[in-house]
Amino acid sequence: MERVLMMRLRSQNCAAEVQINGIAVGRVGAAGGSLCLPVHEYLLAGDNAFQLVIDPPQVGIIKMGAVSRIAEDAVSAGMRLLLPRLGQPGSELHARTLASMDWSVAEGDLYETPHTERCTASLPIKFPKWRWLDVPEIKDPESLKPLVMRYLQGIAIGLARGDVEVFLAASRIRLEDLALAYQQSLADVSGRFRARLQLLHATKAMKMVIPNLDDLTLRLCAHGRLLECLGPQGEPALRTLTAPDGTRTSWPVRVAVVNGECHILR
Repeated sequence: MERVLMMRLRSQNCAAEVQINGIAVGRVGAAGGSLCLPVHEYLLAGDNAFQLVIDPPQVGIIKMGAVSRIAEDAVSAGMRLLLPRLGQPGSELHARTLASMDWSVAEGDLYETPHTERCTASLPIKFPKWRWLDVPEIKDPESLKPLVMRYLQGIAIGLARGDVEVFLAASRIRLEDLALAYQQSLADVSGRFRARLQLLHATKAMKMVIPNLDDLTLRLCAHGRLLECLGPQGEPALRTLTAPDGTRTSWPVRVAVVNGECHILR
């Protein structure tokens, strides 16, 4: 694919999260920062809903309302959905902006968080109708925790033993959608995923955290159709232990539950 839609997130002195069509696709921490990533697999033909959440609630913590604070320094966040020009990098200087949101507070001003900015953009690009749009809405996430935990445990144990195919099989629908989203062959997309997993195992970096009920949080996303699987600090539930050099690997997964079976769709 010659042109790839990129989501760019920037923030200063605040945490910020971008959601596209109800799915959290990127976040920066409280110190601020920036990230840029392709987002085709989250976009739809026609109208798309974007949210920029400032200081999103911590996973697993019930907040009783907004928190008021005074900005000790300037605080800001912004999101851009960019369509780079052919042969150019994904920056505002060399791209067409298809959607944008900005939020800021001057030093010394009072503001409340969490705060959400919203916008809608109709995209002049045809995307497939993703299969997550047709799965049933989930009414009671907590009742599904044991089922999802066992599903994730099976993947984590397989990876710890070096059986990377168990994760590829569980991710089949997601990998098929990624191939469609970026006009690549399924063999190439699956091959890169397999090679990465095999490398981690070969270098003894596949020491897995095994999910359990107490540490698993299921966050509804995709307008209630998928469950984002998270650990106690909001990190992906599927992740490795921290290595001696401080590195670790994690795999965000959003799961659909259909007829009592789990499927990784994003």
